[in-house]
Amino acid sequence: MNPSGAVELARTYDRRFAAVRQYRIRVWSVLVKRFFQPLVPEAATVLDLGCGWGEFINQVRAQRKLAMDLNPSAPSHLDGDVTFLHQDCAAPWQVEDGSLDVVFTSNFFEHLPDKAALQATLGEAFRALKPGGRMICLGPNIKHAPGAYWDFWDHFVPLTELSLREVLELTGFRVEQCVARFLPFTMAGAVRPPVWTVAIYLKLPWLWPLVGKQFLVVAVKP
Repeated sequence: MNPSGAVELARTYDRRFAAVRQYRIRVWSVLVKRFFQPLVPEAATVLDLGCGWGEFINQVRAQRKLAMDLNPSAPSHLDGDVTFLHQDCAAPWQVEDGSLDVVFTSNFFEHLPDKAALQATLGEAFRALKPGGRMICLGPNIKHAPGAYWDFWDHFVPLTELSLREVLELTGFRVEQCVARFLPFTMAGAVRPPVWTVAIYLKLPWLWPLVGKQFLVVAVKP
């Protein structure tokens, strides 16, 4: 990414999330504690792909924590125990083969320039994960937010839970969980439910199809 593109990325992220920064941290603290931490062994090496401002990677417990992003402002938001990788995710990762236990990504794939970049990224994740390593993917589901999906200038790749499942399986992954409707669409909007409701929502999966517009896909490297 050229310097002007990096500056634009930083400005876009700041415009979208600066006002809700503390709210997002509190929401992610619940999401990590109540849902994602059980998928991440505390002895694991974890990579947060498209880490943004580190709401997930700063709060998850793991022995080694890595974060990858092109946003030049990301390192200033990451805790000291997080190693930052400033690179294009579709290029070869600065990570050794079979060295990761978990790759986590949230609301990132839609920002890639095209499907070829997504395939290359998944190929790198597959290479870097250990056998039995897990890939956890969240993102807006175009089936359930068809108009709102395009309200963000930097959305390029429309995905459903099934299209992501297919490309993961073509890459070599085995999908162990595929949920079409998991979380609400975005935390960048005007509606911000009280944080205490998040834990309740996670315990009531029958609510997810009524409210959720993001998919959850969890895959394993055989």
